[in-house]
Amino acid sequence: MSRAAVPGLPSRHPIGGLLPALYADDDFAQRFTAGLDTVLAPVFSTLDNLSAYLDPRVAPADFVAWLASWVGAADDEQWPEGLRREAVVRAVELHRWRGTRRGLVERLRLTLGVEADVLGDGGAVWSRTPGTPLPPAPSGEVLVRVWPGREPVVDADRVREIVRAHSPVHVPCRVEILSGPPADEGR
Repeated sequence: MSRAAVPGLPSRHPIGGLLPALYADDDFAQRFTAGLDTVLAPVFSTLDNLSAYLDPRVAPADFVAWLASWVGAADDEQWPEGLRREAVVRAVELHRWRGTRRGLVERLRLTLGVEADVLGDGGAVWSRTPGTPLPPAPSGEVLVRVWPGREPVVDADRVREIVRAHSPVHVPCRVEILSGPPADEGR
């Protein structure tokens, strides 16, 4: 879609009407400014609707990728348009939760349409008290269990790619693909 030329789009601010009285009756001046109105009408229309261009839920489809680059959102051209828009809408929230269980589960749910559970802590602890003893050695790797959700099939390679990209680098993660929710899901 191009906003450069919209046939028949009238200008909300015709230039000919703004000319001094000397040019108001001049046929050449009116035709010349009418040509400029045709060129400027899409610009005025875009500026009048700028808030809609900056809202990923209603922005033109070609603007969504541009908005995604502004907020560092994941954007895959193979995703359906609704998913691309949702990724931009939720980008700030997902950045806030990056590197956490919740962030990983939400990222997998949004981008792949799968459900997930993250078990283990990776040994990360902190304290506000100076001189606190070091924590014990990490219990091992983090287990990420994934099963079908919105999508009926789980793409194991994509799951591993997302887990690697959105987990803390110092935490070893193992991915387990399940056919359905784990039996202990209600814990």
